[in-house]
Amino acid sequence: MSCIAVIDFETTGGSPALGDRATEVAIVILEDGRPVERFQSLMNAGRPIPAFISQLTGITNAMIAAAPPAGQVMREAARFVGELPMAAHNAAFDRRFWQAELALAGLAAPHPFICTVMLSRRLYPDAPSHRLGDLASYHRLPSTGQAHRALADAEMAAHLLGRMQDDLKHAGLGPGSEGRCDHDWLMRVQALPKQRVAQMLAGTR
Repeated sequence: MSCIAVIDFETTGGSPALGDRATEVAIVILEDGRPVERFQSLMNAGRPIPAFISQLTGITNAMIAAAPPAGQVMREAARFVGELPMAAHNAAFDRRFWQAELALAGLAAPHPFICTVMLSRRLYPDAPSHRLGDLASYHRLPSTGQAHRALADAEMAAHLLGRMQDDLKHAGLGPGSEGRCDHDWLMRVQALPKQRVAQMLAGTR
């Protein structure tokens, strides 16, 4: 069994280093390429949401005022993830908020991340773009709900990651006799130059 925790945050802005905080978090557990468990919560970090972000996400300051404290939500999220490795679409963004919010809650964040943007650029160079919604349409992935809400985006990223694992398995590029494309293997794939991955895939056709 190979499990990966796929995460998505909605936030007040782009950088915790500039004082931005999370407003919503969602995590989908992917087991052998299939979503099996889900965690989602709004969270109140005491930061107002700019109007343009509320327009984008539909998350309002009134919703956040009624949400549980950020520290409580992050402790629950950390228990849900446990020691699983993690993934996100544009992982640099979500990893920063995961680490920052856990640090504020007094918790460590040792989890390694894979990035479905980096993987998609290597596996699907002909895709029209590598935005999450565009990749979902390109691969005809299941509809997961309103974009720019954490659970819908985490679910969509999980489906995309599962598709990537299946494509690598079918290409015979997974390690071992079972061709399992686990987190460690995907970390190695995303670290390879794009041209090297293209050559590997071309060799299986």
